[in-house]
Amino acid sequence: MAVKLNEKYLAGFVSEEEIRKVEKETAEAVQTIKNRNGAGNDFLGWIDLPVNYDKAEFEAIKKAAEKIKKSCDVFVVIGIGGSYLGARAAIEYIKSPLYNALAKDTPDIYFAGNTLSGTALDELLSICDGKDVCVNVISKSGTTTEPAIAFRVMREYLENKYGKDGARERIFATTDKEKGSLKYLADQNGYQCFVVPDDVGGRYSVLTAVGLLPIAVAGCDIDKLMKGAADAREAYNGKTGTDCERYAAIRNCLYRKGKAIEILACYHPFFTMTAEWWKQLYGESEGKDGKGIFPASVIFSTDLHSMGQMIQEGKRNIFETVVDIKSTGAKVAVPGDSENLDGLGFIAGQTLDSVNRKAFQATALAHCDGGVPNIVIEVDGKNEYEFGYLVYFFEMACAISGYTLGVNPFNQPGVESYKKNMYALLGKPGAENEERRKQLLARLGE
Repeated sequence: MAVKLNEKYLAGFVSEEEIRKVEKETAEAVQTIKNRNGAGNDFLGWIDLPVNYDKAEFEAIKKAAEKIKKSCDVFVVIGIGGSYLGARAAIEYIKSPLYNALAKDTPDIYFAGNTLSGTALDELLSICDGKDVCVNVISKSGTTTEPAIAFRVMREYLENKYGKDGARERIFATTDKEKGSLKYLADQNGYQCFVVPDDVGGRYSVLTAVGLLPIAVAGCDIDKLMKGAADAREAYNGKTGTDCERYAAIRNCLYRKGKAIEILACYHPFFTMTAEWWKQLYGESEGKDGKGIFPASVIFSTDLHSMGQMIQEGKRNIFETVVDIKSTGAKVAVPGDSENLDGLGFIAGQTLDSVNRKAFQATALAHCDGGVPNIVIEVDGKNEYEFGYLVYFFEMACAISGYTLGVNPFNQPGVESYKKNMYALLGKPGAENEERRKQLLARLGE
């Protein structure tokens, strides 16, 4: 089993009887998912995706990745939310957060269109200067503001540098199969296209072309990635009594006991973007109807020197889920020093991974003593298979947890609120926008 639940640090916080009561509800949620008769059931394509993916497109992704590797120094991935978080998480988990700085035979990969910062785009353009560039624009509609602006800029850059014909060979669009402004633009200009499936929401899309093309360009083995997810599907789909269901039950049990904030912790910086992906997955899926466990994240031991005090002695409305990666392959050891001025001679010769594990154990015990329950999710290693398995574990647990919470885990109606205000303030045409603009400017005192 690539992913295993460890409940050692939950003693005294929840009883088996309390968990069993919630498991009656999570078991119903498992059946709802299996029968596909719950709210949002038209977005359940992710369930069988690891085995029912489009094999022809999968091979086309591999070929496109090889073409991109040979034709550019910089690969720019344009997308926001689920359109970039999963890919970036996979690359940093499997390769390194220092991927661009490492010696390799694959292009540097930068992510754009996830912010409205002009500084970020200016800096990216300066990085591209003098280098060969390819772009993957990812958007189902093509009208989401952040990636649409970034693509306008990068398309102009490529057309000025290579001409329209040259740019055509360097732009890859991942979008709707049939409709939308990006699909229209791609067809008009002859860009190679990949599909965002209709029945897979953005935050569940890492195992589609949305994530697979950038992951493959980074030199990751996407066959192994899908194999990990397929094995997780076999272990969890439609089955009760699994660690995946148990995780959903425990977090809901803690929520009902007043633990409204879940902090996802890991002791490796390469997990940082996986935690960001997890935050979107759980935040968008559960945060609605006045309900939801607030998802936060930390990287230890780094954040023990900043957030550690709050976790140890702050308000007791939090619990931690620690991802414990058993083996990373790292071999760095603490050197000996005859002077021993730092007083660390007692750990000379030990590997940093060994020291890191003791830090995890010490912290888990300390936080439990401070009143913070710890759920531990053990992962065997740092590779494509483990990442694919973990992705499916979290996706299935999120769906189970959302239904147990009593919400639709697959919609995000609240995301549109800020967009309506922003479009009005920016002067988007339309009577409704004009009226909203007047009201907003009055509230702003402008």
